[in-house]
Amino acid sequence: MTRLPQLLTSALLTTSLVALPAFAQTADDTTPADQVEGTPPAEGDEGTPSGLPVETAEPNAPDQEPAFIGQTRAPQPAEMPGVAQEVVAEGLPQLWALEFLPEGRMLVTAKEGALHIVSAEGEAGPAIEGVPEVEASGQGGLLDVALAPDFEESSRIYFSYAEPREGGNGTSVASATLVPDEEGGGALEDVTVIFQQLPTYDNTKHFGSRLVFSPEGHLYVTVGERSDQEPRVQAQELASGLGKIFRITPEGEVVDGNPFIGTEGALPEIWSLGHRNLQSAALDGEGRLWTVEHGPRGGDELNMPEAGLNYGWPEVTYGIEYSGAAVGDGITAMEGTQQPVYYWDPVIAPSGMAYYEGDEFPEWEGAFLVGGLVSQGVVVVHLDGDAVAYEERVPLEARVRDVKVGPDGAVYAVTEDRNAGSSQIIRLTRQD
Repeated sequence: MTRLPQLLTSALLTTSLVALPAFAQTADDTTPADQVEGTPPAEGDEGTPSGLPVETAEPNAPDQEPAFIGQTRAPQPAEMPGVAQEVVAEGLPQLWALEFLPEGRMLVTAKEGALHIVSAEGEAGPAIEGVPEVEASGQGGLLDVALAPDFEESSRIYFSYAEPREGGNGTSVASATLVPDEEGGGALEDVTVIFQQLPTYDNTKHFGSRLVFSPEGHLYVTVGERSDQEPRVQAQELASGLGKIFRITPEGEVVDGNPFIGTEGALPEIWSLGHRNLQSAALDGEGRLWTVEHGPRGGDELNMPEAGLNYGWPEVTYGIEYSGAAVGDGITAMEGTQQPVYYWDPVIAPSGMAYYEGDEFPEWEGAFLVGGLVSQGVVVVHLDGDAVAYEERVPLEARVRDVKVGPDGAVYAVTEDRNAGSSQIIRLTRQD
């Protein structure tokens, strides 16, 4: 089934694509050495009037038309809150993910392969012992972390990482018991690898990955398709673990009801297929999974992945190759593949995602907050039902690797400085 709501006419499209000088923008950390890293908004560009799209730069693929009204360049809302920024923690190693512990402390993953507990006052404890070896070069490293649904009783955590293997590497997921100590550090005990993305491949790109527990206690695992021309086509193959979302039990077993159980040759853990590099995932207020994946140059996608559906990559996509060439046949729609709920051209380069429920920002209630690496801030995506109604951006002038809503209702953004190999945690509160 192809989801193609009301078609957008060329005239309507023209009104939403304001042609300004183009600049090179790439979707994620796969940028070849000869490609220009995405340019952040120029000083003063944050003041785009509400009601107009926040994005005014020329698209990378100007001849591509959205499939329906509102699929890209949604207007800004009429009312946007003032946002105050406070650095909660600085001088941290280059982080990848943050998860709040029940007592308000923060558990963070460092790309180099370390776990740390950060106090509410912003003090990072020593590295937690027992983390397995990771492949930390390129886009590899220790990636996402999630608490078990019964964490307060079990102290179990789950983490994804680029696992070095014979012949290459791949994304793996492990669970462990977190045992803190009095010095602010601790150790992992009973470390168990519960999932390995296969096949193993030898490069350092497109590992994904985010971990999200469903309301039923099942674990969604998002991964990448390893980027290169040859393996990325396996995103369309049910016998391959590249370019997929998986649904497994906390022990790593297949969940009853998964869509490809009984399909000959298919991996039964697969939930959906045809994905590129998934680094953003969160549940909405109804407990449904939403994701944002890195597209090519001008093709980041917001999706609500459903069981058994095909999201197109690399046969169908918005955007173009980093080289400027078309991706495959250059098509944006095909029978049997799903249209994204929303896409960005130029890209935001998404990483980290949270669904906002809280008192601090009533204007954001029910919106998704997405970290932007290239856009260097938090992208706020307002929904109307299952469609995007508005988009706004909170500039932070830094690459945002993860976003979480704290127990106080404030928004916490993990920023990174790749040159310095360091990170900050920034707390966002309402500024009237």
